[in-house]
Amino acid sequence: MVADLFHYGHMNFLRQASSHGDFLLVGIHADETVESYKRTPILTMKERIASVEGCRYVDEVVPNAPLEITREWIEKHNIDLIMHGDDVSSETRNTWYSVPIEMGIYQSVGYTEGISTTELISRIKSTEIG
Repeated sequence: MVADLFHYGHMNFLRQASSHGDFLLVGIHADETVESYKRTPILTMKERIASVEGCRYVDEVVPNAPLEITREWIEKHNIDLIMHGDDVSSETRNTWYSVPIEMGIYQSVGYTEGISTTELISRIKSTEIG
């Protein structure tokens, strides 16, 4: 995940994901990875990791997670299930998660409506200061 401007939608995703096992490992994408498909994160990698580590549903955070999950990455981190929000297109899902899908270990989690980092940025931009 990106976990930029950590908000209750992120927390809800992590809560749902944690209910599918007894240990939640969360991969955080590097800025360069995120920039390949959307805007540059506002928070630094260190700040995004700290935000996710502070969530009670998370057991471990791994920096520099790849977008396209490989069998090697799954095996290196002893992963039994890969999860993502259901807010991505089927084309994107099939590109980023083709290996876990083939392995039968991919599952989507419901997206929290009404909140997103993009929405927060829009609110901040429209707020009068002073």
